[in-house]
Amino acid sequence: MENAALQKEKLTGTIDQLKERLVSLSTFIYRNPELGFTEVKASKALTDFLKENGFEVELGYAGLPTAFRAVYKHGEGGPTIGLLCEYDALKNLGHGCGHHLQGPAIVGAALAVKEDVQDYPYTLEVIGTPGEECPNGGKNIMLENGAFKELDVALMMHASDTTTTDVRSLAMVQYRVTYHGVSAHAAIAPEKGRNALDGVLMAFNGMNYLRGHVKEDVRMSGVIENGGRVTNVIPDMATAAFEARSFDAVYLDDVVERLLNVFKGAALMTATTVDIEKIGGCRSKVPVLTLNDVLMNNAKLVKAPCMAPPRLKTGSTDFATVMFNVPGSCIRSAFIAKGNSAHSKAWLDQGLKEEAWNALVVASKVLALSVLDVVSSPALLQKIKDEFAAEKAKLGK
Repeated sequence: MENAALQKEKLTGTIDQLKERLVSLSTFIYRNPELGFTEVKASKALTDFLKENGFEVELGYAGLPTAFRAVYKHGEGGPTIGLLCEYDALKNLGHGCGHHLQGPAIVGAALAVKEDVQDYPYTLEVIGTPGEECPNGGKNIMLENGAFKELDVALMMHASDTTTTDVRSLAMVQYRVTYHGVSAHAAIAPEKGRNALDGVLMAFNGMNYLRGHVKEDVRMSGVIENGGRVTNVIPDMATAAFEARSFDAVYLDDVVERLLNVFKGAALMTATTVDIEKIGGCRSKVPVLTLNDVLMNNAKLVKAPCMAPPRLKTGSTDFATVMFNVPGSCIRSAFIAKGNSAHSKAWLDQGLKEEAWNALVVASKVLALSVLDVVSSPALLQKIKDEFAAEKAKLGK
């Protein structure tokens, strides 16, 4: 059995040898941007690469045509490690969130582990997760259809302006509410109308009052999507979209129950009816600092640039839904000057630069080395699981 330092040296060397192929794959995805749930070219390119390198591939995994699972099993028993990747682009922008780097970084790590980690039993799953940018991200749907639940650990990478990890994220839920009333002429026969827009406005008023009776980290907002077309006609239908967020997903469930009662109460007060449709959401991350430390220690080992402390609180992501159910972490890999935010033209313009390719390789190495750490140490894996259970218990789940 080789010592750990030699094993890690072999893994990083293998990824260096793969760099040209990984860059070519990333360039192809960048130049063929596809919106969420339509990532046909990206998923095919990634799965073709995995098939060619000995992985058993299932395309159309967990109910989504462009999702996939590629599996490599070594020996009997051992942990199951999931390496997750996104590959959807942004509408009217392309790959301005760096998702073209994720799949190549993940498959590079997976191939290196397959080739070089031979002393321990494990199962490696590369899982392609479409539609992260969509209101109801693909990981949410996949989880409902049985994905991720067999994993002992889930790992991912994301482009960033620093090399770091995250601690907590906002749970989020989105609803569309449609009020139905009776149309009438507002000047001639207003008494014959039941104003659907009044239902929407009362819903906003109720939400505003609710803000004073929830914890400080709760965020609630909304927008009127359809409130009628002319001032002298009482609209018989009006629609609004609302969202609520909190760093505590379990507490957010209670807030949402109260918010739904606000929507129903607004209908009662305006003599209208209301249809309530959930259109998206995600859970909050359950942090496992031990796993974050594994990633950052390996980032230091490979001399990752722009190392930074963990981001204590972040926005919403469907990876949090996975991390609410499975111990997980994401290495954020620096590829752009600090202060440049995602979903911007600056990120798009940086996507084919050498710094992007270096970030891809760095993340791939960090993930491969971290997989080795977990599969080679039952004690480390147990510590990760125990910390996850303890953090989950704090939420009452």
